[in-house]
Amino acid sequence: MSKKVLSPQERSAAARARLLAAADELFYAEGVQSVGIDRVIERAGVAKATLYSAFGSKDGLVRAYLQARHTATVERMTRELEARYDTPKERLVGAFEVQGLSFTEPAFRGCAFISASADAAPGGVVEQAAQDYRTWLRELFFDLAQQAGAKDAKSLAHQLVILYDGAGISAWLDRDPGAETAARTVAAALVDAAVPA
Repeated sequence: MSKKVLSPQERSAAARARLLAAADELFYAEGVQSVGIDRVIERAGVAKATLYSAFGSKDGLVRAYLQARHTATVERMTRELEARYDTPKERLVGAFEVQGLSFTEPAFRGCAFISASADAAPGGVVEQAAQDYRTWLRELFFDLAQQAGAKDAKSLAHQLVILYDGAGISAWLDRDPGAETAARTVAAALVDAAVPA
């Protein structure tokens, strides 16, 4: 059986995907600042020139890594909320159950954006990617709170974002997947108090 010969574009796309997969694994497990570009290149099995051709720099690779994390989170949240819950009110609380799906994954290390931001220089690609993620998270809760008819959607969304952050940090630092259940219980009480029956 003969091997399929890849076009230059296919080889380039495959190398880019390997670099991104290696960056995702290493950056998430060990931190964006502590992992050098040579380790990512070695893990991906590509030449250094390939990294610069695909991403331009380590910053470009970090940006792509965080964008991929953001996209995966949005897709998972959207898919699971739509599949599991019928109403905006149910989805406000259900977001914590969806978040909790990651808490039991063996490689779970908390929020990639919090971790990357912890040691990033102000004004860089990490800050921008984290802001984009945070904007999405706030809008998710605010839009659902509005759709559910919350008396003060902005305040409810703010409370739920803080609870969401706390659940993720607790699950990671305490190695406690049960943080999801506790957060969901508190979220349900907040939502019940804010959304007229």
